[in-house]
Amino acid sequence: MNRERKQHERNLKKIFGFDKFHDEQWKTIDLLLQGRRILLIEKTGFGKSLCFQYPANAPQFDGVTVIFSPLIALMRDQIKFLKDKNISAECINSEQSDEENENIIEKAKTGKLKILYIAPERQESQQWLEATKNMNLSMIVIDEAHCISVWGHDFRPAFRRIINLVQLLPQNLPVLATTATATKRVQKDIEEQISGDIKTIRGKLIRENFQLYVIKVQSEDEKFLWLAENLSKIEGTGIIYTGTKKDTEFYSKWFNFLDRKDVVGYNAGLDAETRKEIEKGLMANQYKAVISTNALGMGIDKPDIRFIVHTQIPQSPIHYYQEIGRAGRDDKPAKLILFYNGRIGEKGIAKDMEIPTSFIEGSKPNINKYNAVIEIILKQEQMGERLGERQIQELANLKKTEVRVIKADLLEQEIIKEVTYGRYKKYEYQHNAPKLDIHKFEELKQQKMQELNSMVEYVSLKSSRMQYLCNYLGDSENKDYQNCDNTNLSSFKINSNKKLKEKLKEFRENYFPNLNLESKKSNLKNGVAASYYGFSNVGEVLNRCKYKDGGDFPDFLLKLTLRAFRKKFKNEKFDLILYMPPTESGDLVKNFAVKLSTTLQIPISHDLIKKQKTDPQKPQKPQKNFRNSYLKEENVMDKFDFKNPSQVKGKSILLFDDILD
Repeated sequence: MNRERKQHERNLKKIFGFDKFHDEQWKTIDLLLQGRRILLIEKTGFGKSLCFQYPANAPQFDGVTVIFSPLIALMRDQIKFLKDKNISAECINSEQSDEENENIIEKAKTGKLKILYIAPERQESQQWLEATKNMNLSMIVIDEAHCISVWGHDFRPAFRRIINLVQLLPQNLPVLATTATATKRVQKDIEEQISGDIKTIRGKLIRENFQLYVIKVQSEDEKFLWLAENLSKIEGTGIIYTGTKKDTEFYSKWFNFLDRKDVVGYNAGLDAETRKEIEKGLMANQYKAVISTNALGMGIDKPDIRFIVHTQIPQSPIHYYQEIGRAGRDDKPAKLILFYNGRIGEKGIAKDMEIPTSFIEGSKPNINKYNAVIEIILKQEQMGERLGERQIQELANLKKTEVRVIKADLLEQEIIKEVTYGRYKKYEYQHNAPKLDIHKFEELKQQKMQELNSMVEYVSLKSSRMQYLCNYLGDSENKDYQNCDNTNLSSFKINSNKKLKEKLKEFRENYFPNLNLESKKSNLKNGVAASYYGFSNVGEVLNRCKYKDGGDFPDFLLKLTLRAFRKKFKNEKFDLILYMPPTESGDLVKNFAVKLSTTLQIPISHDLIKKQKTDPQKPQKPQKNFRNSYLKEENVMDKFDFKNPSQVKGKSILLFDDILD
């Protein structure tokens, strides 16, 4: 061992309390101290964070190390860890106030910080762009570097801006890009983007402590039943991943129905404080399981997650390896269980292929939407106006996410350019711009479908599952992997009892979603719905009655709605029932509200009306036609009236409609 490494390991012990570096950690740190650019591909739990936290505090790095990370939970955990070591560290993210973020930027500019974490999306701030010119930078770190590459499993356009910054840096200023997962194609793309004399260090992916299982089911119910019956039999604390935010709610409410207080749901719809509390509870093993989309676990430094269950097949083996890599980081056994429903559904593909296929199909907006944005920017420019992001959303009737994807692609293809007017970013058409290249989009979509098919191949394997994942990710070590249900482990079986099946049926018939409508801007209180659209056959019945001449809503819907009402409002007294005036559905809503009024013996009023159309140039369209909140709000603003306001003044009103979206 060389003298320099020994000296640094003495410093490591003094600052961080660790005795020594792994060989590949030291190799990375040594190169960074020499001012090199490094791509580090190492499995979760390897200790990639130490590869930048240590050199950031080395004597020769007298400035600030900036770490770009998309993971707010990681920022919080690592800053707490660093501050406990008396290292000056802060982060800039969307959960903090503008004033907090501004004060932190000022500290970085004046040399009061050694480490600064920032979410890539925050680079949009003009203040940040100006501040980087006045910072004494020691090192740039790009965490989750696969997000740079369009071929990566979690590409984010905001990461492209990091590359713009990196390319402006002196070649001898160290840059570290880290990821746990990168195929050879993604590796090559990252290397080319960071450019310069870049060195790639790729570690071994094998996790000897993993125990890999696949459970093939014939229905969604079988997933609910197996978890109810077997979760307590799995050792330790774990995570149950679902495919959507809505599924997270379904599974967590199922466990609530079973009176399991040790299982909790987690999703982006929760407020920041609640999410933090759940994260703390997970760290402290307060729960048997946290049910979440795959966002939970990224950056949470918990070494003893004992199991991860996927209720939905991930989009690729890369996604899957990344997500299961959050378990068993203490090298003790961890169970990784993947459900798969291969039954062919109405869409002509396996049921569990529907959600990931939908994500892939929706990953790039329709080409017509790209052309619409180009035409709108060009047309407004000819009229002397430059458009910002929100204006494009409104004029093109697109979602914010769609506009951001389109904008990033048009900027990359140099069809539009970004210009700053004061504090605002606007977009201009590049004259003599190239024609929109859609070949890249199709190629990307085809690759993602190939990756999804590879995940289905993983499910159907008869050979080692670990071998398959390692080969797929470029770690082709010739080794006999014995850690799955195809090699040395017994398979899990579906064998639910009749009583539990009845319990699940009861849950489905008595699960009434909350309608979260309260705000400071209105007197609306939170409501209740009879069902989610796809959770029962309610959605199918509504669709038939509204759009296929199916007649009035049937009586079973009245019974279901009354059960939902009594569960939520049994102790409330209402003075009056109102219903939303119809658009396309005739008297469906009115007739149903009359039945409610008769059954509940609450008077009904027919005086909530839709105003006559006042502008023939802008006739009112159904709300479902609008794709963003600005246009939805504009479509209904001042469009309703009440004939006799004194009738409702000071009254407690029950407001009914058939669908809330």
